[in-house]
Amino acid sequence: MVRLTVLYGHPEDPAAFDSYYHEVHLPLARRMKGFLGWTIGKCESLSPDEPAPYYMIVGLYGESREAIEAILATPEGQAAVADVPNFATGGATFMYDTEEVLIPFALNLD
Repeated sequence: MVRLTVLYGHPEDPAAFDSYYHEVHLPLARRMKGFLGWTIGKCESLSPDEPAPYYMIVGLYGESREAIEAILATPEGQAAVADVPNFATGGATFMYDTEEVLIPFALNLD
């Protein structure tokens, strides 16, 4: 499995970032089909005296890098990618990695 990670830098206006991300960007991104899963999380620093190096981290999971790139090449993927500069005033870094699941886990959503 491959993960495309998006690291969002600290935005100029966190409230505006959050609002736009959830009300505009996520609905656009949800139109992309083919991902195995997504994760979204706000970053926290290990030290309470220092800010986290990033504001938010997003993981998009696919069978392979080629599969993810094919999803991003669709009109829906292109729309989501093109939208990033509209809200990511702190910048966005994209990177791929191959995931190895060493200990399987299951979510208990009860």
